[in-house]
Amino acid sequence: MRVEIWSDIACPWCYVGKARFEKALAAFPHRDGVEVVHRSFELDPGRAKDDVQPVLTMLTAKYGMSEAQAQAGEDNLGAQAAAEGLDYRTRGRDHGSTFDMHRLLHLAKDAGRQEALLDALYRANFAEERSVFADDARLVGLAVAAGLEADAARAVLADPTAYADEVRADEREAAQLGATGVPFFVLDRKYGVSGAQPAEVFAQALTQAWGERSPLKLIDDGGAEACGPDGCAVPGR
Repeated sequence: MRVEIWSDIACPWCYVGKARFEKALAAFPHRDGVEVVHRSFELDPGRAKDDVQPVLTMLTAKYGMSEAQAQAGEDNLGAQAAAEGLDYRTRGRDHGSTFDMHRLLHLAKDAGRQEALLDALYRANFAEERSVFADDARLVGLAVAAGLEADAARAVLADPTAYADEVRADEREAAQLGATGVPFFVLDRKYGVSGAQPAEVFAQALTQAWGERSPLKLIDDGGAEACGPDGCAVPGR
């Protein structure tokens, strides 16, 4: 069974939701039969690379809330993250474009290191002091820590077209599936789960999707030759 997760590094609920989903997945009896694929989704796709601002400034401008309300929201998110065993800085974080991060995540996917890089990016953005935005050296360092070659990461960041099509394809697919926000979980292209649901909801979704997988329907008249563990059928014998 395949689970696809659309998310954005700038999305705090994606950070929390990933931890909740992984808690459910770790307890799932068929864990080894589940493939998890992470896909790109930008909350702010038109943002310029060098347009970086404090999170509170972004929240007050985007949602029309007061700074006190925005800070209260951050404090709540910090508590939600802590409940999942995650570190979360409720003061001093900033916000910017995540396009380059998504491009690096596609590079990491090709190298089999996507999960490691995604975790590193989340941790850097939500728990560490140094910004991940508009800082190529910072991103290269995180890529290397996740197991990627520094030169490969630098090459992607130096070429704005590298993996750009892959990021946009993920985003188009999310729109086609009806995702208007993230995190968005799709199980076997049959069930969708929106938001950072409790682990119990993810556990129920995994169980239901696994139980409703369509078994293979075999069309066989019994007369065709085939090869198996004991060798191949020889015509005329």
